[in-house]
Amino acid sequence: MTSTPKDTLFVLIKSLSKSEKRQFKLYVGRLGVNTDAKFLALFNLLDKMRSYDEKVILQSEIVKKSQLSNLKAHLYKQILISLRLNPGNQNVRVQLREQLDFATILYQKGLYKQSLKLLDKAKSIAIDKEEKNIAYEIVELEKVIETQYITRSLPDRAGELSRQSHRLSRLNAITGELSNLSLELYGMMLKMGYVRNDEDHRMVADFFDAHLPEFRFEELGFREKLWLYQAHLWYSFLTQDFLSCYKYSSRWVSLFYSTPDMIYLNPVAYLKGANYLLESLFFVKYSSQFRETLDKLEQVISQKAFPKNDNVATLSFLYLNANRLNLHFMEGTFEKGLYLVRIVEYGIEKHRAQLDRHHIMLFYYKLASLYFGVGDNKTCIRYLNKIINEKNLKVREDLMCFARVLSLVAHYEAGMDYHLEVQLKSTYKFLLKMNELHEVQREMIKFLRKMGSIYPHELKMAFQDLYNRLKAYEDHPYEKRAFLYLDILSWLESHLQGRPVADIIREKAVALTR
Repeated sequence: MTSTPKDTLFVLIKSLSKSEKRQFKLYVGRLGVNTDAKFLALFNLLDKMRSYDEKVILQSEIVKKSQLSNLKAHLYKQILISLRLNPGNQNVRVQLREQLDFATILYQKGLYKQSLKLLDKAKSIAIDKEEKNIAYEIVELEKVIETQYITRSLPDRAGELSRQSHRLSRLNAITGELSNLSLELYGMMLKMGYVRNDEDHRMVADFFDAHLPEFRFEELGFREKLWLYQAHLWYSFLTQDFLSCYKYSSRWVSLFYSTPDMIYLNPVAYLKGANYLLESLFFVKYSSQFRETLDKLEQVISQKAFPKNDNVATLSFLYLNANRLNLHFMEGTFEKGLYLVRIVEYGIEKHRAQLDRHHIMLFYYKLASLYFGVGDNKTCIRYLNKIINEKNLKVREDLMCFARVLSLVAHYEAGMDYHLEVQLKSTYKFLLKMNELHEVQREMIKFLRKMGSIYPHELKMAFQDLYNRLKAYEDHPYEKRAFLYLDILSWLESHLQGRPVADIIREKAVALTR
């Protein structure tokens, strides 16, 4: 399938809401330019186009080919200025930047007192709202002004600014080191998934210990604690310590609930923390608290005060629906979860420009698992093929691996034996190439390979034998991750007991809540 060119200006215009387009035209009107100005004519043309086509632009005679690049750049800049002036985009961070710009202009005009007054007010807000990077910039400008204009308002003005600068610089340095550590660990998670052996575990532990900065916990503010919990969370995910994941994600979310204003100032960080808490609860199979946490997240997102920009809307769609699916997996209510398929498919199309390929493929895996749970194996295979045939998926190789293993099981369940042998060879080669062949996968492939030679009366014994072999890995530190992607044990129990897999999972969920 051919893809249309992703022109950045065209994508930006298509992302604008009706109110933002109206705001832009009002902004252009205030500029006092002719309503037939070329950049406005280009805006109107691109707004009407379904897909970007440079030939159509040139045929319109709005602009010559030699001028098109410059006109597009000018239009792009004017749209960004208009968006910056839009009240919907006026968060505290933007407002503080604006005040810093104003103070700089006043300083350049030699109006030192006015500049310092503006800076002092902005600095108080920045520190209160945990915007320490901006606060540091403000202090540095105050220091520059003080070298030219002695206010004499305080006996130790220079000393006070020096101490503020030192403290903010130190906290920003701690934040920088913790955010770097968190990002590196997240990169490891995307690339290799969970640790696979003692060597991987030692490598991750050594890296974490070497890059964790020294600090005193009592001197940390909201922002520093947030990055600290995030770094510990990713370390816990990598090492498959899911109780520790729960501990640090819970602290992360509690940090927001203890200072509610921060939810609205940093909605993305709040959403991510709530999602990680839900993931942790899913991994430790704590369904009752999972439901409570999900309900709380839905309540916060539905509040009027909660930000409604495109980025937040995309993350809300992603986290709410991924965890709604997880809840049905935990409780074995696969049939009830089928209503989410249309919601997810529609949401993927709506947010495709903001969603990365990994998260789209993760949704496909969850939908495949949903159909596997209701026994619709052919639809399950259709969604898995979207992952298996994805040539550009360079991250989360473990997702690709388990998609192939689930595909094997689904082919077997669907009675598609004519595809099974080819699938077995392909999957085995893939796992060897990726160095992902673990004992659980090895046992599954071995079992499926010999299915053709097992007589019907021996089938139950073969399922029991495989169950006993895999049960030994359920709590293994490195093998247990296989059961996070596919509840193989419940699938085997369903065959041994002659009952639907959903019934088995539901009974386990009820037993855990007792």
